[in-house]
Amino acid sequence: MQRGEKHEKQKIGGSSMRYQIEGGSLPAVVIQLDAGETIMSELAGRTWAKGPIETETRGTGGIGKSIGRMFSGESLFMSHYTAKGPAEIGFASSFAGSIIARELGPGESLICQKSAFLCSTSGVDLSIFFQKKLGAGFFGGEGFIMQKVTGPGVVFLELDGYVKEYDLAAGEELVCDTGVLALMDASCKMDIRMVKGLKNKLFGGEGLVDTVITGPGKAYIQTMSLAHLGGILSPYIVQKK
Repeated sequence: MQRGEKHEKQKIGGSSMRYQIEGGSLPAVVIQLDAGETIMSELAGRTWAKGPIETETRGTGGIGKSIGRMFSGESLFMSHYTAKGPAEIGFASSFAGSIIARELGPGESLICQKSAFLCSTSGVDLSIFFQKKLGAGFFGGEGFIMQKVTGPGVVFLELDGYVKEYDLAAGEELVCDTGVLALMDASCKMDIRMVKGLKNKLFGGEGLVDTVITGPGKAYIQTMSLAHLGGILSPYIVQKK
């Protein structure tokens, strides 16, 4: 489920939780909980709630995880929302775009842009993924630090603009502009490739490098990253003198 349109309620894993993604291009995920069920998010991430829900602030794990989150600009704490009876909780996207849901098996991981995590079931583990290749970190548009999300559980991710999903075979490549890769399965690899041809580099307007994702696994491309939007709007922003 990718777009911000309203959908029928979907079951979350083997639990009794149900969710809907609604709201068009300004989406929110609305989750129904039974007593004892927990959803977690970044600190103070919930937008609204109805019914008996208890909020608890917890640390993110050991020293290594805390240091990694500090370098990524994320909070050292997470909010956990536990239902004490039938309840509903909503999480809204912070920017116009899409919310997608992915169910992850034990040990199954996604590599995401830093701002992608919206909320998840309590069994999901969040950590930091460091780009090992210098070129991809410097020029790939996603930076050296990305989020790693590991199951078991269901994670909800907020992405910028419309999202296109590709299921890549082993060795199959997807070439895209820098900065538009929203997330990929951990089985995929990401690198950069120099644009060929002097005229293409000087006059093509596409930049000097492309991002290359190689399968096997799924990759998600977003049509309007915040970095691209900032570049488009910057000439129209009046600076105070």
